[in-house]
Amino acid sequence: MNRDSTDREMILGELKRTLAAVSGVEIAAAREAILGAARVFVTGAGRSGLALKMAAMRLMHLGLAVHVVGELTTPAIGAGDVLVAASGSGTTAGVVQAAEVARRAGADVLALTTAPGSRLGQYARWRLVIPAATKQDHGGAKSEQYAGALFEQSVLLIMDAMFQAMWRERGESADELWKRHANLE
Repeated sequence: MNRDSTDREMILGELKRTLAAVSGVEIAAAREAILGAARVFVTGAGRSGLALKMAAMRLMHLGLAVHVVGELTTPAIGAGDVLVAASGSGTTAGVVQAAEVARRAGADVLALTTAPGSRLGQYARWRLVIPAATKQDHGGAKSEQYAGALFEQSVLLIMDAMFQAMWRERGESADELWKRHANLE
């Protein structure tokens, strides 16, 4: 077995163990929160933010009103809205600030984090606890991957799995979703 194959197997193994350890109850509550929101806002820094931007696109394909925090066309958040916020440590300044503003505005927060007791976790009504290494955990105890890679990958895969479940629950065909796909590419 070559090194590339070994690395792929290691990454897949870490993801399988991590995703299996995420609470199904928390995932179900997160899906309900997203589907029940008037509008969904997503925020995260770096690669976690990119994972949530990908999730935002899929939620838009479901017909949900979705906005990415920091984009020029993002409106004010308010009551009935949900902010989906990802931070492995739960202390990322911009993400925590967005959660604080969302709560003050009457919105609810869904946090994806490794640290449910963190500041982000304290602002959250719902938490998806992902037992992965954060970017500060580079000792290899929780992951052989660099920095927060396992957390970021897990955010993407959990959100994709939630999308699949929501799509199935709504009963729309792929053709119906495709009508919402970008056509100005």
